[in-house]
Amino acid sequence: AYPSQLGLQDASSPIMEELMNFHDHTLMIVFLISSLVLYIITLMLTTKLTHTSTMDAQEVETIWTILPAVILILIALPSLRILYMMDEINNPALTVKTMGHQWYWSYEYTDYEDLCFDSYMVPTSDLKPGELRLLEVDNRVVLPMELPIRMLISSEDVLHSWAVPSLGLKTDAIPGRLNQATISSNRPGLFYGQCSEICGSNHSFMPIVLEMVPLKNFEDWSLSMI
Repeated sequence: AYPSQLGLQDASSPIMEELMNFHDHTLMIVFLISSLVLYIITLMLTTKLTHTSTMDAQEVETIWTILPAVILILIALPSLRILYMMDEINNPALTVKTMGHQWYWSYEYTDYEDLCFDSYMVPTSDLKPGELRLLEVDNRVVLPMELPIRMLISSEDVLHSWAVPSLGLKTDAIPGRLNQATISSNRPGLFYGQCSEICGSNHSFMPIVLEMVPLKNFEDWSLSMI
């Protein structure tokens, strides 16, 4: 992300690439419909010519009934395809449980015996040069890249939402309910997110930082944390 950005963040996962393609596909349909409606309104306001049979034309009524249905199908089919792709989890290499609290996140690597920690936002006064205000945390979530990872998301108190835009992730954290999301990153790097459900006075101060690294680096990190 960068200041004054209008579009979506660069995609870093296959799901986000699909979502961006669907966004462009739908936006083009909306643009064409808007242009056609604007053109017709302009004609109606500027021309004095009228067609007496238009209001009773069976063909016109048939077209403007069938055409919107076809357009809706062209939007719905790719949307459903992506929806099912996002729900699929095939043999995840790693499972991480995320719990939302007021106002921080806690993480537990369930494949390891004692690998769990809390993640708090770093106060502005403690930031180092190059770190992002309101987005940096004291404990980053380190994950291996190019592997399917299952995130189990829930909450200890109120509704939260675990969201990382560049990976196409946004899943509600609901007390008493375990939601599931899939992470798969194409490249290494730092990916930032925030709670996306208003959860109280410090809702703006519980960021998420994922550090995607090669598998060897992840193994070294996990051994150092245990």
